[in-house]
Amino acid sequence: MSNLVIVESPAKAKTIQKYLGKGYDVIASMGHIRDLPKSKLGVDVENGFQPKYTDMKGKEDVIKKLKEHAKKCDHIYLATDPDREGEAISWHLKDALGIKSYKRVTYTAITPQDVQAGLSSPREIDMNLVHAQEARRALDRLCGYKVSGPLCMAVAEEKMSAGRVQSPAVRLVVERERSIRSFVSTTHYGVELVFEAVANISDGWKASWLPKEGWLEDGQEYFLDKNTAEKIAALRTLEILACDENERRTAPPAPFTTSSLQQAASNALKFKPKKTMDLAQKLYEAGQITYMRTDSPNLSDSAIAEIRAYCDAQGWPLPEKPRTWKSKAGAQEAHEAIRPTHIEVEDAGETPDEKALYRLIRIRALASQLADAVFDVRVARLAGSVEGKTAIFEAKGRTLKEQGWKMVMAQDASLSDAEEAEPDNAVPSLKPGCQATAVRGDVKTKKTKPASRFSEASLIREMEKRG
Repeated sequence: MSNLVIVESPAKAKTIQKYLGKGYDVIASMGHIRDLPKSKLGVDVENGFQPKYTDMKGKEDVIKKLKEHAKKCDHIYLATDPDREGEAISWHLKDALGIKSYKRVTYTAITPQDVQAGLSSPREIDMNLVHAQEARRALDRLCGYKVSGPLCMAVAEEKMSAGRVQSPAVRLVVERERSIRSFVSTTHYGVELVFEAVANISDGWKASWLPKEGWLEDGQEYFLDKNTAEKIAALRTLEILACDENERRTAPPAPFTTSSLQQAASNALKFKPKKTMDLAQKLYEAGQITYMRTDSPNLSDSAIAEIRAYCDAQGWPLPEKPRTWKSKAGAQEAHEAIRPTHIEVEDAGETPDEKALYRLIRIRALASQLADAVFDVRVARLAGSVEGKTAIFEAKGRTLKEQGWKMVMAQDASLSDAEEAEPDNAVPSLKPGCQATAVRGDVKTKKTKPASRFSEASLIREMEKRG
């Protein structure tokens, strides 16, 4: 008895063939084998937006080979990816190869256990997923087919495309550029006082003036009087109004979704989103991470148990209950968040870039289940008198008390560098009613700036925010 398993890529076929061994032939379709025609719209707008498919150019030999294998096999498993695209590929394969009897199998990680579990739980092709892919593909054509030509001419590129994602992305870029060009900068002023260092602290501490407390007119957003700012900066003796101390806890970030992985890899590793997804695809096909196209920030129960057990064995702090996250509105949570298939594996991937992305994914998954980072926070308010008016200053400082999840981030310098820098301001314990003496005052000349141009990562974030 022979079994044919059809997947998309040769790398995935090689990995799964190794797991299944004799009795199975695992062959790759090389992605889609059918699509809308390149030279026509391919969507019959007058008749219910019916798509018109053709065999893709260059796939003739692949289809022929698959047909030959299909005729010889007793069982055919359509094992394409567990998303809309994968479902549509299986549907097209069934039709193009003339398959009468098949088994649709899915798995979200390429490990022996997951692949065997998929084979033992086959189902029919989910036509709802197929129709969802068809709708997205048709929308690509309707939104982009007539835009692609002019877009190529506008940017002097031969191969530019537009569609349901690219067209709104272009619009956002254009709107941002118009906003930047029409922006008028405003020069305004702030004040920072530097106070003398206290025992055991080598550097002085700083307090910032709050012009919104009594110095701005109704409707005024910025303080524009440099002369008055210089007088405020000349203050040296200030009364301590309050000094509050409390504890602040910071939870770890959620495990990666597709979007957050692209953004983090851009910030920490300087990878473009396409490169990130290509690397993630290779890690997935090699059985090293779970499926990399997901909207869910949550992990499976078994993965959480595995991660918590690993962290506990390292002596790392764990919260009492496993962490879960609320998904964004409209998220499609067919699969769990991106994580290593085996959390104890510290290093995976064939190339330095694959290894770097794997470390990013692994450390985020580990951090997601660790305890909060805990900070001691001190906030002081001070006041001085200028021209009969009171100038209020605020000094904020914080000290890391318990590392919590930050301890695993510190294992990778590129990730800790990507973390948001915290102000280093050693505010001492101050007694209300007493005085503090400034050793220096600086006028801060500031200029309002337009919104920054989009990077690929920030454009992805903006599009996600807009649904």
